[in-house]
Amino acid sequence: MAIDGLRIQAVRSGKVIEVDDPDAIGGLIADGKARVWIDLADPSPALVERVAACVGLHPLVADDIIERNERAKVELIDGVIHLVMYGLTRERTTERHELDFALGRNFLLSVHPATWDPTKAHQLKIGLPTILERGPDFLLWALVDSVVDGYFPVFDTLADEIDGLQDDVVNNAVPATLEHVFRLKSELVSLRHVIAPSREIFSQLTSREFDLIGEAQVFYFRDVYDHLIRLTDEFDSFRELAAGTLEVYLSTINNNLSVIMKRLTGVTVVLAGIAALGGLFGMSEAGPALAGQEPLGFWLIVAGSIALGAMAVWFLRRIAWL
Repeated sequence: MAIDGLRIQAVRSGKVIEVDDPDAIGGLIADGKARVWIDLADPSPALVERVAACVGLHPLVADDIIERNERAKVELIDGVIHLVMYGLTRERTTERHELDFALGRNFLLSVHPATWDPTKAHQLKIGLPTILERGPDFLLWALVDSVVDGYFPVFDTLADEIDGLQDDVVNNAVPATLEHVFRLKSELVSLRHVIAPSREIFSQLTSREFDLIGEAQVFYFRDVYDHLIRLTDEFDSFRELAAGTLEVYLSTINNNLSVIMKRLTGVTVVLAGIAALGGLFGMSEAGPALAGQEPLGFWLIVAGSIALGAMAVWFLRRIAWL
């Protein structure tokens, strides 16, 4: 009886064997000539424990797979390599999805969310028999290489978002823009917990310390390592750009405040001239002035005050204070 989320495929002498009974896994592995791939999509804890018992996984590895809250890592336990990676997807924000792999001498176990379909890895287009004939370690490379290749579209989207955010900071420095900057910085912190450990993982896989990774496959894993170095460099530039964007935002706010203060100072200068004119037309002078009884000197002072105010306006506009 088929079990949802369970796919068991084996290759023996170039022929693909598909079974749906977990109890058949032990026989396929014991065969010695078959290369087995067990794939679990959103499995229940009971199914993980059942499959783990069939392939001989250490109980601690099975517990790690069930809990699904591990950091990215690689470790060798009882002759089986346990590899934890994260797939990345992005819509409005970047989401992480834990992927677990257990590599044995002639089997590969993959455990992942149902949202990730390993059969769509572009390396598998040459056919599963061709992949598995070269060993489970080559199948592991095909899957993890596809995972790392999936990081590039996410990074491209982040690069476009940072470019747009920089334009917003310069042209529209509002509180919503600041919130966007902090959200982006938080995403980058989350990405750091994926990229940095993954680079260390492939550094170990290419160091020839695991005999389960054949010499012929080391070069393939090194290619993935090179991709991660490139992504690490991009990630570092993203962090610098995000930090620089925040500094530009703060500088823009300070500049806007300086402009406002300059304009208020300019208005104060103009109003001071008007206040002086109002002082000339005090309660004791307004009546005689309107009755034409003030001497010429009074009107000269008034005209001079008005001219001085006009000159202040002209000068302040010239230096962009008004």
